[in-house]
Amino acid sequence: MKKRYILPFVLLALSSCTKDFLNQKNPNAVTIDDYFKSENDVLLAVNGLYQSLRSGSTIGESSTLYNEERSDNSGRNDNQSNAGEPFQFNDFSLLPSNTYLKTHWSAMYAAISRCNVVLSHVDDVTFTSAELKGRYIAEAKFVRALLYFHMVRKFGDIPLSTVQVTSKEQANELAFRQKESVVYEQIIKDLTEALSSNLPNIQKDYVIGRASKSAINAILGQVYLTLGATQTSGSAENFAKAEQYLNAAYQMRTFGKLNEIPYADVFDVTKKNSCKELVFQIQYKQGDQNYSSSIARNYQARGETINSRYNSTGAGEVAKLDLIKDYEQDDIRKGFSVKFAANTQVNDWFVTKFRDNSDAAGTNGWGGNDWILIRYADVMLLLAEAKYHLGKDAEAIALLDQVRERAGLPSYATSMLNTAYRSKYPTLKEAILHERRVELAFENQRWFDLIRNYNAQELVTYFKTKSQADYGNAKISNISTKDRYYPIPFDEYKLDPARMYQNPGY
Repeated sequence: MKKRYILPFVLLALSSCTKDFLNQKNPNAVTIDDYFKSENDVLLAVNGLYQSLRSGSTIGESSTLYNEERSDNSGRNDNQSNAGEPFQFNDFSLLPSNTYLKTHWSAMYAAISRCNVVLSHVDDVTFTSAELKGRYIAEAKFVRALLYFHMVRKFGDIPLSTVQVTSKEQANELAFRQKESVVYEQIIKDLTEALSSNLPNIQKDYVIGRASKSAINAILGQVYLTLGATQTSGSAENFAKAEQYLNAAYQMRTFGKLNEIPYADVFDVTKKNSCKELVFQIQYKQGDQNYSSSIARNYQARGETINSRYNSTGAGEVAKLDLIKDYEQDDIRKGFSVKFAANTQVNDWFVTKFRDNSDAAGTNGWGGNDWILIRYADVMLLLAEAKYHLGKDAEAIALLDQVRERAGLPSYATSMLNTAYRSKYPTLKEAILHERRVELAFENQRWFDLIRNYNAQELVTYFKTKSQADYGNAKISNISTKDRYYPIPFDEYKLDPARMYQNPGY
């Protein structure tokens, strides 16, 4: 069971049409109903759930288009490539017909379907240990909840399925948008039930890259924090539960203060299996053409060598000048995370946070970076946010100060004596949001932070206070209240406009 990598997987195909060609069965194919025979079959299927997270079309390292590039942290200035469709996300000109949007929607539901298949067939196998069976069930529910949590925050009301779909008729019955509240209930149910398993507290006590109770607590806490901040009722109760679960995750750490772990170590490829800050990560295998990480080479700007030995011909992942100006003086995270590329064909800031220019990665840029989904600085700042909402400012500030101390910055109290800092972040809420921005830049947290802290109108107001010159070619003026949510992909909407109704404004 103790495997360093969990990359081997089984592809679980959905059932085909009920009327098969010539009613013949492919002797080389293994149907889902025939597949689950042993504990190892279930293990391989569960591995497949984690493998589905690696895709840039779901929530893997190259999924920034659907998260970070929607925010004010990064975004491409190229409005021509691929018919200009990627540019639409940051330009707030996203169309329901966007093919990247459709791909994301389809890939996320395909990954959710894998979870449903495992959970629908796990009882087909006789296990030697009830605890092992419970662990696999918990992992499947954790992954499913994680995927639905991403989807509900982006699209609002969405279809919800927790069973394997075996027929077109069944698919049609399930193809309708359920209210956000219903989806959140299922997410909470999955995560709460996953906590009752015998999963270890930290991933290192199981397998790096697999679920743990600290990861489940962290996501469950973020779910309740989101509900407290965005729902019209029950905010106090939700904030209290957010504090409960985020604190549970925090107490499972195996270090003392955050400054025991240098910031650069968090992203060091050689320390990805030992860094105590990492709670949950998606694995990539260094030097392997099929399973390696490409984030270092993809983020490399022309003429630069800091990220990778790959000879880049592009601009890398462009960081907004708006973000660059938000770093405080002496913040060590700036020098590690971004760099200005002076090449005349770039002449812009690019992301350097994810690096692998090792011999093993080589000139092909087959890097070993894992994609970090949860780490303790994230948990601590979420917990600080929950405590702020509960009026526990002193406790929130203590957590905030740990993050700032590691970054080489003065405490919150000292910083508030600085006129420039106080004018930019006049409240503790804004200070925490700022700290999350610079601490977690390019880790696909910023858009979710914004929509959690600002309602639709506040989001518009926030963006329109920015300088267009600091934002790049994407137009801030395009934003409206409709942009709080993504549109439902047109192909989904047109199948049943009544039950798959479009989000307002699209």
